[in-house]
Amino acid sequence: MTAGGTLTSDDAAWDDFVATSAMPSYLQTTAWAVIKRTNGWSSFRVVAAGRAGPIGAQMLVQRPRGLPWALGYVPRGPIGSVPLDAAALRDFTERLRDIGRMRRVASVRMEPEALKGSGLEESLIALGWRNVPSVQQDITRIIEIDRPAEAVWNGFHRKCRQSINKSERQGVRVVVGDASRLQEFYRIHVESMVRVGIVARAPTTFQTMWEQLSSRGMAHLLFAELESTRETVGTLFLVSCGPRVVDLYGGTTLEGARIRANYLLKWEAIKRCQAWGYREYDLWGLPRKGIAQFKAGFGGREEQYIGGWELPISRLGAAVLSGGALARARYRRLRGVDELRDPDADA
Repeated sequence: MTAGGTLTSDDAAWDDFVATSAMPSYLQTTAWAVIKRTNGWSSFRVVAAGRAGPIGAQMLVQRPRGLPWALGYVPRGPIGSVPLDAAALRDFTERLRDIGRMRRVASVRMEPEALKGSGLEESLIALGWRNVPSVQQDITRIIEIDRPAEAVWNGFHRKCRQSINKSERQGVRVVVGDASRLQEFYRIHVESMVRVGIVARAPTTFQTMWEQLSSRGMAHLLFAELESTRETVGTLFLVSCGPRVVDLYGGTTLEGARIRANYLLKWEAIKRCQAWGYREYDLWGLPRKGIAQFKAGFGGREEQYIGGWELPISRLGAAVLSGGALARARYRRLRGVDELRDPDADA
């Protein structure tokens, strides 16, 4: 069997490919495909034999009832062992068109982890892709944590370090949680979302995420507690893939916000992730000015990706789906499910 055949048929081989790729993302793992089944999405993988090795993607697919065509979505893909270039995108697009026609996929949206300004936008346009609104966050901040904790600490802004120290003086400690504390996590997460007017995901979504990700060693729960009362004042839900860990969900209580527990929580999360062997800490998205400023306090590098791209495969199918409200409603639904919210609006 070819490498491409193994990657399309063998889940373990695919997950290893994702974890060791140049752009490891939990959104491309088989665990995420299982999680998405609860929202009506099936999945399959497309792999091309690129010049620098395989380039591929796990595609989420939804087929509207009563229609012969499907919509495809590739979050944070395609991926390969080296950063994407024009040749890799060409090889992948050609393979995607072939497989898409066979499986009657009308159009595909993807969001490659490629930096804006890399020149790939022009290559995609030449291949027939068009720029569209993104589902995932286009801008994030990543901290390199494969270095001494002191070096990471020195990269923080002065006010960030002051807030961490203040939280420590207030008697906050950070502990690791497990499945028994998911309800506690959800309560604090929702409290934070309500304060900024955002609708949180359903609790069953987090339960499914925890079951699928933690069983693979890809999820961690952290809690900030007051040493004096054991009151929980903050929480984080971390998700990992390969060397990268993503600061995905969380929140603080009003008291936690007052004593800056979110600052200490992130610092302790970074130190634990260092101990667990991760090399990158992804703060996951800079959706608003206040959040961007808060996250900038932790240093690291800001990365802006090239955004969302759509490829029509069946012109008739794409016209039918995009001509009405169906595709727009489904992609809005996808945004509601997959656009990952940030809990740190209290910063």
